[in-house]
Amino acid sequence: MQIFTELNKNPDLSLALGYFDGVHYGHRKVIDSAVNFARLNRKKSAVITFCDHPCCYFWGLSPKYILTRKEREKRIEATGIDFLYELDFESISGLTAGEYLRDVLVKYFTPVSISTGWNHNFGYKKTGNVKFLAANAKKYGYDYFELQPQKIDNEIISSTKIRNLLAEGNIEKANKMLVEKFSIEGCVVKGNQIGRTIGFRTANLIYPRELIEIPHGVYSVQTNYGKGIANFGTRPTVNGNRTLLEVHIIGFDKDIYGKTIRVEFNKMIRPEKKFASLEALKLQIQNDILKL
Repeated sequence: MQIFTELNKNPDLSLALGYFDGVHYGHRKVIDSAVNFARLNRKKSAVITFCDHPCCYFWGLSPKYILTRKEREKRIEATGIDFLYELDFESISGLTAGEYLRDVLVKYFTPVSISTGWNHNFGYKKTGNVKFLAANAKKYGYDYFELQPQKIDNEIISSTKIRNLLAEGNIEKANKMLVEKFSIEGCVVKGNQIGRTIGFRTANLIYPRELIEIPHGVYSVQTNYGKGIANFGTRPTVNGNRTLLEVHIIGFDKDIYGKTIRVEFNKMIRPEKKFASLEALKLQIQNDILKL
């Protein structure tokens, strides 16, 4: 997959449009539609998206994402898409729906097909939508595919829903809506090394600032070094002064400082709490491990 941050002439593409935070099952339907049409017609496919969510521009917010940009790129690449365009939203924000379709999508990509979700909108003041794309398909010579919402437990899958579930600590339900589990990847950093004194050595990493923050607590996790138990929070029992993700990998005792660790979250076990002593904390961790 090639990644571009600026427009270039790349004709006869099968396009998937959207922001795709989470690359959840609904998003996969849209992207798969573009990939499959391209393969059937011996064409190339592309995702057209943005570096940052449009709300950064409209409301001056720093949104909390389900995936880091790097992780979103990896998950989009796994779909088999040929090109990923991560554009600067501000540069096209003033275009009407007609201008965006004509002067961006058609001018640069002459699409053979366009796939979007059922609630997709675009253009100045959101004047473009699925009806607009369908109405202009014949004029510009593309096939249009409107993908219907995907559901889990009779609920429509959406990035907003997943973010809310993660913020509540409902990891299991959020994971049902994601093609891959909610995860964090980062470099192992040194902590206070207190865990090893009570028999629970941990690999520590900084929680990515751009991600939706899950509740401080203890989690069942899977890492690239094995299954484990993780605490996300400030470690009140030891008077911690910064927020860390600490992962104890079951049966693993190697030094991996500076190495990359990938942590996939399975479920939340309990909220973080302050214990009266390190011995009490040790007993609680032993009980927590039984709930993995």
